[in-house]
Amino acid sequence: MFTRTLEPAFYDTDALGHINNTRLPAWFEWARNDLFRLFTPNLDPRKWALIMARMDVEYRAELYYGEEVELRTWLTRLGNSSFTVTQQAWQGGRLGAQGNTVMVHYDHAAKRAAPLPEAIRAELQKHVQEPAEAES
Repeated sequence: MFTRTLEPAFYDTDALGHINNTRLPAWFEWARNDLFRLFTPNLDPRKWALIMARMDVEYRAELYYGEEVELRTWLTRLGNSSFTVTQQAWQGGRLGAQGNTVMVHYDHAAKRAAPLPEAIRAELQKHVQEPAEAES
């Protein structure tokens, strides 16, 4: 599992005084950088080998400005050319949101999915776990 901590900015809030729902997908993408570096260590977009096939976010509790948010990232499925990334946002010991993103290893020249390289698959395998394992 990868973890990152961020301090919400004032601009992350909405008129209701809590973190705007549009911020969670952006935060989750930022937290996926640890996985992205397995494929493209310098994050050079000209060498990018992934595409997003699906994303969902389930909002469980309000998140607020003024308190750090811990983002947890792990894999819940590892396929031949794709994998599912599950992420959670925690604040004050409370789960605020959980999301799932399906990423596909992609050959942009051929315009099709490509098998995951064995070395990367081995690294990804280290981060596969069931959702319940990370919810405490």
